[in-house]
Amino acid sequence: MTDGRSPMLNDTDLSPRERQIAERYAEGRSYQEISAELHIAPSTVRTHLATIYRKLEVSSKVELAKRLSDGIAAPRSHEDHAAIISELALSLEEALSREKALSEVLRIIGASHGDLNRVMPAILRYALDLCDAEFGILFEHHGQGRFRARFTLGIPSPFQAWLDDSGTFSAGDQTGLGRMVRQRAVVNIIDVKSEALYRSDDPLRFATADLGGARSFVAIPMLAADRLVGAFTVYRQSVRPFSDDALRTAQMFAAQSVIALENARLIDNRDHRP
Repeated sequence: MTDGRSPMLNDTDLSPRERQIAERYAEGRSYQEISAELHIAPSTVRTHLATIYRKLEVSSKVELAKRLSDGIAAPRSHEDHAAIISELALSLEEALSREKALSEVLRIIGASHGDLNRVMPAILRYALDLCDAEFGILFEHHGQGRFRARFTLGIPSPFQAWLDDSGTFSAGDQTGLGRMVRQRAVVNIIDVKSEALYRSDDPLRFATADLGGARSFVAIPMLAADRLVGAFTVYRQSVRPFSDDALRTAQMFAAQSVIALENARLIDNRDHRP
């Protein structure tokens, strides 16, 4: 006979890696923070979480924390149904995370008084987390296809050193930045090493792929009216093309970066007005 209670959680329900991820996620850590701590890709964190939600039959971070705490499982349901529920639950939490991140970025922009050193790292941090990317760069456009890396986050030190030494550089027509300038549109590269440009002597592609270890890459034009003011770029160090959802998320943060840059420009002009 049973007492009508659901089965208890035991050590065989989750693998050691799944338990590590579940505990960290339940504590409030982001995909990016978990991936950095466990030395795995952010997308791997999400894949594990989908399995964890399905195994434990939970549909929110709150339920996950409770399940890990008291060990009481929810009533069992059909496996396919549980899989759908777990995926929908994670998608909903990701959507809520985007809304929360956007609200926080807007708050930071409003309170920054034009201090880009406060705003831009926060925007990049949220973008990397929500786009499952390892590093990001905000390039300023100096006209005629010339760029300078103004803000970076998570970038490997050899690539950072190359950017520092290069200062303002010209992006070749076939690079991601060069194509973005011509098209004034998002450039989504599946694998930077698979393109013919990688087998040429283009210095930017060499630095991106060999010094930065980048494989999948997206460049988003930052436009103020019709004026190209920069490029918002995020990189993955494995071949994992950016989905439409990830691109929309990155575009959202690129738009907020333009707002921050324009606010800073207006404040600077006002402060220097006679």
